[in-house]
Amino acid sequence: MESKNSLALVLLVVSIITCTCFVKAGCSTVSYDHRALVINGKRRILQSGSIHYPRTTPEVWPDIISKAKEGGLDVIETYVFWNYHEPVKGQYYFEGRFDLVRFVKTVQEAGLLVHLRIGPYACAEWNYGGFPLWLHFIPGIQFRTTNGPFKEQMKRFLTKIVNLMKEENLFASQGGPIILAQVENEYGNVEGSYGIAGELYVKWAAETAVGLNTSVPWVMCAQEDAPDPILNTCNGFYCDRFTPNSPSKPKMWTENYSGWFLAFGYAVPYRPVEDLAFAVARFFQTGGTFQNYYMYFGGTNFGKTAGGPLVATSYDYDAPIDEYGFIRQPKWGHLRNLHKSIKHCEEYLLSSDPIHQQLGNNLEAHVYYKSSNNCAAFLANYDNSSDATVTFHGNLYFLPAWSVSILPDCKNVIFNSAKVVSPRHLGDGSFAHSSSLNEISLKQTMWSWYKEEVGIWGNNSFTAPGLLEQIQSTKDTSDFLWYSTSINVNHQEKDVTLNIESLGHAALVFVNKRLVAFGYGNHDDASFSLTEKINLNEGNNTLDILSMMIGVQNYGPWFDIQGAGIYSVVLLGQSDVKMDLSYEKWTYQVGLEGEYLGLDRADLANSSLWTRGTSLPVNKSLIWYKGTFVAPEGKGPIALNLAGMGKGQAWVNGQSIGRYWSAYLSPSKGCTDNCDYRGTYDPFKCLKKCGQPAQSLYHIPRTWVHPGENLLVLHEELGGNPSTISASTRTGQEICSIVSEDDPPPADSWKPNLEFKSLSPEVRLSCEQGWKITSVKFASFGTPAGNCGTFSPGYCHADMLDIVQKACIGQEVCSISISAANLGDPCPGFLKKFAVEALCSE
Repeated sequence: MESKNSLALVLLVVSIITCTCFVKAGCSTVSYDHRALVINGKRRILQSGSIHYPRTTPEVWPDIISKAKEGGLDVIETYVFWNYHEPVKGQYYFEGRFDLVRFVKTVQEAGLLVHLRIGPYACAEWNYGGFPLWLHFIPGIQFRTTNGPFKEQMKRFLTKIVNLMKEENLFASQGGPIILAQVENEYGNVEGSYGIAGELYVKWAAETAVGLNTSVPWVMCAQEDAPDPILNTCNGFYCDRFTPNSPSKPKMWTENYSGWFLAFGYAVPYRPVEDLAFAVARFFQTGGTFQNYYMYFGGTNFGKTAGGPLVATSYDYDAPIDEYGFIRQPKWGHLRNLHKSIKHCEEYLLSSDPIHQQLGNNLEAHVYYKSSNNCAAFLANYDNSSDATVTFHGNLYFLPAWSVSILPDCKNVIFNSAKVVSPRHLGDGSFAHSSSLNEISLKQTMWSWYKEEVGIWGNNSFTAPGLLEQIQSTKDTSDFLWYSTSINVNHQEKDVTLNIESLGHAALVFVNKRLVAFGYGNHDDASFSLTEKINLNEGNNTLDILSMMIGVQNYGPWFDIQGAGIYSVVLLGQSDVKMDLSYEKWTYQVGLEGEYLGLDRADLANSSLWTRGTSLPVNKSLIWYKGTFVAPEGKGPIALNLAGMGKGQAWVNGQSIGRYWSAYLSPSKGCTDNCDYRGTYDPFKCLKKCGQPAQSLYHIPRTWVHPGENLLVLHEELGGNPSTISASTRTGQEICSIVSEDDPPPADSWKPNLEFKSLSPEVRLSCEQGWKITSVKFASFGTPAGNCGTFSPGYCHADMLDIVQKACIGQEVCSISISAANLGDPCPGFLKKFAVEALCSE
C-alpha cells in the first residue's frame, strides 16, 4: 500500500511539472527544482508578504496591495480562516472582509501572485487558530492527528476552498494568480506530542492535498518530514542556515517575522530594519530564492478574532505597512531598496549555486557566476560588534558589524543592510504628532448608560453540581460566564479568606453583589490564583464570579482542549475551618444581559433601555456606555483613544472594533528606543512603551463611519471614564532624511557595465501616497547635528532650503543628488551629509 501511495505522489509531481494550460490565455505552469520555483519554465526570485484579508476592509485592499507592489513584492501570502468561513457546520460565509475570492482577484488585478495557505489550521494569533469551535464538539474528535472525524472535516474544508478557487479560475494553470498552496501549518513544532499518529497524519495531509490536483506545488512550513512532492519551508527570524529535506527542493522562507505580535500587559516589540534587511540578504546570499514577510501588513483583530490568551486587538506587527495602512518608514523604503538590489542579481542567483569564500573571522562572501568572469556577490560580516574591512577580488570593502553588502557585478556595492538611506517618519506610529492630526474630543458628548446586572439575570440560566469548564459551557458565543452560588455562615466565621483558582483568563468577584476582587493571567500563562479577605453576613450570602475569556487558545500541542474558567473556590475561616465550594451546586449564566439585549446594535440606539442624565457614572464596573461623535474630517482611517478606559469592548455603528484593556500596564523596565540591531533578534530584545498599556489607540476604518453623528457603544468591565475618549485622523506627516557622501547611489540607477562609483548618492523624500510635500523645515549640507526632529547646523553648513523647496514642494516624491559638484563644497576634505526635514499634507 505504501509503495502505491509513493508512486501516486511521483506521478502527481510529474503532472505538476508538465502541466499544460488549456483554460485561457495567461495561464502558467508552476513547478520547482533545487534552486527555485519555476514558472512557465523559468526560475524565479520571489519576494512575498503576508496580508490577511479579514484584518482590514475590502475598500482598502487595493491600496495596501499597491503599496506592497511598490515596495518590491511579487507575491501576497494569506491564510484562510475556517471559523469565519464556516461559522455553523455546512453554512458558508464569503462576504465583506471574508470575501476570499474578491481578495485573490484584487491581488491578481495588481499584477501580483498569491500563496494561499489553506491549512486549515492557521495559528496566526487568531481565535482558536482558525478552527471553528463546533469542530470541538463532534463526538470522538481529536485535532491534527490521525483521527477519522477530524480528517473527514479537514478534507471537506480543504476540498471546499480548492474547488472554490477552481470555479473562479484562480489557480495559475487556469490563468489565475495562485502559484502555491499550503496544507497544515507549523505542525513540525508540535508533531512529537502526537507520537506515531502525528507522523501518519503528516503523510495523510500531504496525500490529501496533492490529491486535490491544484496543479501548483503544496507547502508544509516548519515540517522537516514533509513527504515528496510537498515543499518543506522555514519559519523564523533567520533562515540562512535552513536546508530543505530533499536536494530536489528549493530553499524557501514562508515566515520572516517583521516584528512580533502584541499581547495585553506586555511592552510593544519592534524589529530594527537593519536586522530585518540583514536576515533577508543573508537568506538570498546563502541560496534562498523565495522569502515572505510575516507580516507585510498586519492590520487589526476586529471583533473577537484575536486569539488567545490575551492577544491584543492591534496586529500591527511592526510591519512595513502599519495597522492603519500607512507606509512605515524607514522599514518600507529600506526593504524596497533591498528588493531592487536582489533583483539586479536575479540572473546570477538563478544560474548557479553559490560559491562560498571565507574572508576572515565571521566574514564571508558568496559568489554567483553566470560565466567565468561574470558574477554577483554578497559580502557578509556576521560579527555582532566588530566592523571590518575585507579584500574581495582585489578591492577593499568596509563591512559594518551585522551587515551584508550586495555587489551585482562583483565590484560595486549598491546596498548595505546596515546603511539606511531611505526616508524616515518622525515619531512613533501613525498618530504620534498632534501637529499632523485632526482630533475630536468626546468630552462634551451626552452619554447614556446601562448598568449590567450582577450575577444571574435571565431565565436561560442553568444549575449544575461543581465548577464547569468555561468553553464547554459558552461554546465561545460570549467571552463571559457567570458562576453563582450561596454561602451560609454562622457568626463565628464571618471574616474569611476567599481563594479562587482559574484556568484563565480573568475574573471579577462579587460578594453580596459588591465587587471585592479582580484577577487575571497573562499571555504566557493565562491561569491565575486570587486570594482576598472578605467579610460575610451572618446567614445567607451570594457569591458571583464573572469569568472572562480574552481569545481562545490558538497554538501549541493539543491546544484545542485547553480550558478556561474557574476550577476551585475555597473559603478559609479564622479558625482554619476550610469550606470547599468547588463541588457545591452552582448556577450558571452564559454571557451578559447587555449582550442578550443587543446593546451594541445601532437599531437600539434610541431604546428606552438606556439611561440618560447629568450624573454619568464613571470608574464603575459592568457599565455599557452609548454616545455619538462626528468623525474627524479627512479621508483616512480613524484612531479611537481609549487610554482613559479600563477593560472591555467597543463598537462603532454596530461594528466591533475589538477588545480593549487600557488598565493592564506593561512592566516598567526593559524598554529602549534605540535598540542595537547587531546580534540575534528575539521578540524581547527591542521593546517600547514600558509602564504603559500595550494598546490605547483602536482602529476605525473610514468606511465604518458616515457624515454626521456616529454611534459609539462601549461595554466597560472594570471602570473607566468615557468623557476622556477622543477620535483622530492623520492629515499629514513629518518626514526626514539624512544621507552621507559615502553612501551607495540608489539601486534604481545601477545598470550592468555602468561605472557605478561615478554616480552620487541621493537624499530622497517620500510622502504617503496621495499626499504632497507642503513645507521644508530644515535642509543642510555639511555636518548637521542631531537626529530627525532635532536637526541643527553643524560646524560645516551650507543652507539647502531653497534647493529642496524648488525640487520638492508640491511633489509626492523627490530626490536630490549629493555631490560637491552639484551642491558646492562648504568644507573640502570633510565627509559631508545632507539632512532634510519636511512636512507632507493631504
